[in-house]
Amino acid sequence: MLEIDLPPATVAFRDEVRQWLEANKPEAVEDPDTPYVRPEMYKEWTQKLRDGGFLCVQWPAEYGGRGLGALEVAVLNEEFARAGVPRITMGMGEGLVGPSITVHGTDEQKARFLPRIISGQDRYCQGFSEPNAGSDLAGLQMEARLDGDLYVVNGQKVWTSYGWVGDWCELVVRTDASAAKHKGLTVLLVDMKSAGVEVRPLRQMTGESEFNELFFRDVRVPVENILGKVNDGWNVAMSTLMYERGSYGARLHLIFKRYITRLIELSRTIQRNGRPAAEDPLIRQKLAQCSAEIEIMRFNQMRAFSRITATGVPGPEGSIQKIFWSELNQRLQQIAQELLGSYGQLLSGDIHAIDKGIWSYAYLRTRGNTIEAGTSEVQRNIIGHFVLGLPRSY
Repeated sequence: MLEIDLPPATVAFRDEVRQWLEANKPEAVEDPDTPYVRPEMYKEWTQKLRDGGFLCVQWPAEYGGRGLGALEVAVLNEEFARAGVPRITMGMGEGLVGPSITVHGTDEQKARFLPRIISGQDRYCQGFSEPNAGSDLAGLQMEARLDGDLYVVNGQKVWTSYGWVGDWCELVVRTDASAAKHKGLTVLLVDMKSAGVEVRPLRQMTGESEFNELFFRDVRVPVENILGKVNDGWNVAMSTLMYERGSYGARLHLIFKRYITRLIELSRTIQRNGRPAAEDPLIRQKLAQCSAEIEIMRFNQMRAFSRITATGVPGPEGSIQKIFWSELNQRLQQIAQELLGSYGQLLSGDIHAIDKGIWSYAYLRTRGNTIEAGTSEVQRNIIGHFVLGLPRSY
C-alpha cells in the first residue's frame, strides 16, 4: 500500500473511498481481480460503482468522470485491493479510447461516445496491429478510401484484444498511400456491427480466445467518426498507446503482491528434500528478490504518475514500467512453477489443483506479457531514444 506522504486532498479522498467501501462492498467476492472487460460478472456491484461515481474517475467531470489525477486513481486502486473487492472498469473504453476521445475528439464525438462508455452500452476494442505491422505499426496497410461522406475500409487486423466483445473499435487505417508511412494514417471509430466486419478468435495456449483477427470488407464508416485529423492518425495512436503503457501496470503490483504473499505461504508447507521449501536458501532468495522487485515496480509506477500529474500526459516512464512488470511477472511465475513442481501444471478442474489451478494459467499467460502493448524490444528503443538520447537503432 502507499506509504508516501499524500497531499491533504488525496488523504480526504482516500478516507471517502474507505468509508464508501465499508458501507457498500459486496459480502462475498470470489475473485477480486475480475478482468476489466467483464463487468457483467458483477452487475449489481458495477451499478453501485456507477451510482457512486467510481467509473471512469480519471475523465474530466464534464464528460462524466471525477477529474481525478493519477495519484488519486492509484489510491482508489489500492483501497479497492485493500477491501478485497473488484475494481471494475469499462475496459479499453475507459482507460484507452475514452481518454483519446477527450483529447482528440470533437465536442459532438465527446457527447456521443463518452456517456455510452460509462453507462456500459458500448465496449471498445483496439484495431492496431496487422499481420505485417506489429512492432512496426506505421507499416500497416488497411486501406480507407474516401467515397463522398464515407470511408470504405478494407483489410485485416490481428491480435485485437477482446474483439469478440467490442461494440466499437478504435481503428488505425491508411488514408494516403503516397505519404511517408507515419504521415498517411487516420484513426476511425468503427461500429463493430457494421456490414462487412468479421471477427475470428485466436485460441491461445491458455485455452481462451482473448485475442482475435478482424476482417473488413467494404466497411463503410461516416467521416464524422474520424478521431483527430485526417492523416494525423499516428499522433492519435501514439497517444492511445501511451495511455496503455502508462496505466496498464497501475494495479498489477497489487496482483503481484497477492501472488508473492501466497507463494510465501505455500513455501512454508510444500516439502523440498524432506523439509519446508521456505528453508531452501535458493527458494528463499528468489522469493525475496521478487518481493523487492514488486516494491521497485510500485515506485516506478509512482514516478510515471508524477509525470502525468506534472504534464497531463504519459511519458516514456510508461515504457520503463512496461518492460519491468512484464519481465517481472515471467520471473515470478517461473518461481511459482519451481516451488509447486508438478502440481503447478494442474488446471482448475483437477482435484489436486492448488489455488484452483491459477498457477498453471498465470504461467502460460505471462508468455505474452513481453509482446502485448509493445514488445520489450520496442520499449527499449523508446527508452534509448527518448530517455537516454541515443540515436535510433532502426
